[in-house]
Amino acid sequence: MIPLVTFLTVSCFLGLSVTAAGAAAGLERIEHCGTRCSQGLRCRTKPHSFFPPPCQNPAEGLTVSSTFPNVSLSTVLRCEGPQRCSLHLRVSATLQLADSIHGVSICTVSPGIIQSCQDFMFTKASRGRMSGKLVEVDSDCTKIALGQRVAVTVKTVPSYCGIDWRGTYEAPGCVSDDLKRHVPECITGRLSYDMDPQKKQLSVRVTDMREGHDYHLRLCRRDFICIGTGAKTLIKKEEAVKSAVLPYSRPLPCLCIEGWSAFVDAPRVQVCPFKDRLEELWLGINFDPFEGTLSWEPACPVTATVSLCRATESGSCTDLPGTSRNVTREKVSFTKVDPQPQLCMKFASHSSSWTRCPFVDESLQVWEAVVTGRLGRWDVWMSSRVAATFSVQLCDKPEGSTTCRTLETCTVHVEKHKPVGLNLAGELCKSCLQVTRTDVNFSVPFVHCLDQCDPSSPVKPAISAWASWDFSLLIAPVGVFLSAVIAVALSLHLLVTMNQRRKQMPGCCSTSEKKTGATPDCAGADSHAKSELLVLDSPRCGGATTKEANLITV
Repeated sequence: MIPLVTFLTVSCFLGLSVTAAGAAAGLERIEHCGTRCSQGLRCRTKPHSFFPPPCQNPAEGLTVSSTFPNVSLSTVLRCEGPQRCSLHLRVSATLQLADSIHGVSICTVSPGIIQSCQDFMFTKASRGRMSGKLVEVDSDCTKIALGQRVAVTVKTVPSYCGIDWRGTYEAPGCVSDDLKRHVPECITGRLSYDMDPQKKQLSVRVTDMREGHDYHLRLCRRDFICIGTGAKTLIKKEEAVKSAVLPYSRPLPCLCIEGWSAFVDAPRVQVCPFKDRLEELWLGINFDPFEGTLSWEPACPVTATVSLCRATESGSCTDLPGTSRNVTREKVSFTKVDPQPQLCMKFASHSSSWTRCPFVDESLQVWEAVVTGRLGRWDVWMSSRVAATFSVQLCDKPEGSTTCRTLETCTVHVEKHKPVGLNLAGELCKSCLQVTRTDVNFSVPFVHCLDQCDPSSPVKPAISAWASWDFSLLIAPVGVFLSAVIAVALSLHLLVTMNQRRKQMPGCCSTSEKKTGATPDCAGADSHAKSELLVLDSPRCGGATTKEANLITV
């Protein structure tokens, strides 16, 4: 008979445990706390003595495992309204009742909190009827806080030395929707939203917010804490429609909507609409052309690998050796980088990768090389906007191969805005020219294959698609030439002007000479005239009818 009663009692207790486990998503509710004992066992609560008597030696055969075969701890909710629920600790102890056991004592203690005990005494009559059977005692009058850690001790009354059960229990935090809707300390409100990518706006709606309180809404970037971006609003408790519109600048994966009730230390809820938009993080690439530094800093915390790579014609990007960096929040920098269109930055995160090529804009390129073919020979002209050193290789690239076998190598130094010419002699049909800048830390080689056997074909760029001339090289010679032309023109103009003035000067038999009584000798030349011939237009000099004299140079 006893085994049958034991089986039925255990089955009943197991059923209670399964029900409690099944209600984990929604905790069991109680209207009033209290103590319950198994059917047929009458128990009453008795105040615990602050100075209990010392423990007694247990009777023969009395052990912990036989006395307390099972003790379980769980949480229940005691609610006084929809948003006025509190957490209580339920202690369920299964006891092998004996004549020497008159009751059960349950004590709880937490760090910084005084120990609290309750004694549950069995009546003598019920104790005699249920002696030797498994009975259960439940108590749920211990109020606990969210996340509180509680030490529990279950003893017999009277207390027998070594016959006690000890355990610890940690109360749940605000992790379930049930607690977030009904426990005041957990109520955060529920957020829903609609996105408008064109206007860059988020329309946010709030439900299940704390009664009797206003509500804060804002946008923030999630990190160790959520740092506000400036967009925020306050929803008044009197407003019928609890909604707001928040503008944003970039759809970053760490950009979140945060809401909380307007009281001190209120719990907060966060919703991140763009949490899967990782590609937005790879846009913050910067290049300093003076220092040659290529850098990237994540706008959000992210676990990623960053490396430099060389873009290929097939669309892939081959990693450059020694450039891989693991990042989470810190800035990544590569110094002395050669800004070429094929040099790119690769990002890998969560088994996906993205490639960004910041130097596609040709205005950032600082050097070029052009190959021309004329009269059976190939010429290479290299120019640079900065002083640079290059390795120029003539190589053979077999068909279908991605590598180039070096045939000849030379080092070329190019000064700023001073082109350097190279001549490629010999049979170069199907050979390739590979140029690499060597005075930087990170550079990618550019390969141009001379795939035409007729060198008289039109000029073809070898390294890059842009071909710009440096007109500053022509300024000095053009200036000298124009200055010389202007000087010659001014000299000629001066000579012509002087000649015209000399022709307009008065002769030797002028009116002034006649007034002074001077009589020039027209038959003979003056000793100062030398090769000049004087012709006088007066009667005394050959019968001329005018008084003017002309000077003729022969």
